[in-house]
Amino acid sequence: MSESYSLLGLWPIINRWKKLVGTALVLALISSAVVALVLPNIYKSTAVFFPTNPQTTDPDRIATEGSKLELGGRTEDLDRIITIGQSQPVAELIIKKFKLHAHYEVGEPGTDAADDEALREFSSNLDIVHNERDAIELTFQDKDKQLAARIANTLVQVIDSVNQQLTLENRRNVLGLYRQRYEFLGNEFERSRQQLLRARRRYGIYGLEQQSRYLAREIIKVETDLRKAEGSGADASKVAGLRRALRGLTEAEQGNVINLEDYTQGVDSLNLFTSRMTDLQARLVKARGDYETADVALKGRLSSLYLVQKAYPATKKSKPVRWLIVVGSVFLTLALSVVVITLLELWRRTRRPLAPLGS
Repeated sequence: MSESYSLLGLWPIINRWKKLVGTALVLALISSAVVALVLPNIYKSTAVFFPTNPQTTDPDRIATEGSKLELGGRTEDLDRIITIGQSQPVAELIIKKFKLHAHYEVGEPGTDAADDEALREFSSNLDIVHNERDAIELTFQDKDKQLAARIANTLVQVIDSVNQQLTLENRRNVLGLYRQRYEFLGNEFERSRQQLLRARRRYGIYGLEQQSRYLAREIIKVETDLRKAEGSGADASKVAGLRRALRGLTEAEQGNVINLEDYTQGVDSLNLFTSRMTDLQARLVKARGDYETADVALKGRLSSLYLVQKAYPATKKSKPVRWLIVVGSVFLTLALSVVVITLLELWRRTRRPLAPLGS
């Protein structure tokens, strides 16, 4: 008849092996307690921040709308920040800055084994996650609470710097376009100004309104005097002089600097050049302002992160949980002991010789 086994059936087995099991549990208790006491305290420091909208630092938008810091909760913004924070160049920069080779006691920097071990230890202590509020939590842990906080805050600064570098070249290109537009409008304004000066010299017009009144007054006066002279029978020389004066005021070929013919021909050109200069001047002033605003924005290096909480030194350890280590070790030892003695009992029973028939 085959024997059946149950959990309750294990108690007699444990009782027979109680000294061995008890010894194993005591050793597990002592060794786990010693290990738990020897393990150093580990402290966590956490920084919380949001990525800002990349368009916030776009010179084109700054020039047209002004600088407005806006949060960027887009998935691609969050993924980009997390990827930067977990990248190897950022890790190597922090390891070098804080001399973590010596801190982790992995050997001198420059050797493959030491560098790999330092990078592995650093990565295991770093955690960057996207929380449910669309913020990024950057946590760094270390046995030195002050160092953990400094590394976490420095990581935020490095991530910000690298994130800005990703768009810096494009921002410089935009700034270059603003400069080209400003220079182009400056050249066009100067060219139009020279054209206006040449037109004034050519047509002898330096003040449209003043010269218009002058010509109208003089022409009316000379023509009136001419009609009076002709009507009163004045001598021919006086009449001829008044006629020459009238032609000088009305005809360009008579040599007068200010005359009606040149004035009429030049008014349209001067109005065109003046209107263009006024338009170019307004556009030039705006282009200069846009360029200066974008230049200041680019040099000002607006942050690409909105820091909600900087990392502070922890006030209590995060691990190890010493009592859990001891309890877990004792429980695991008990489970393994039960398995071992059960296997031994099974082995002994299978080795027991069978009784002869009829005995």
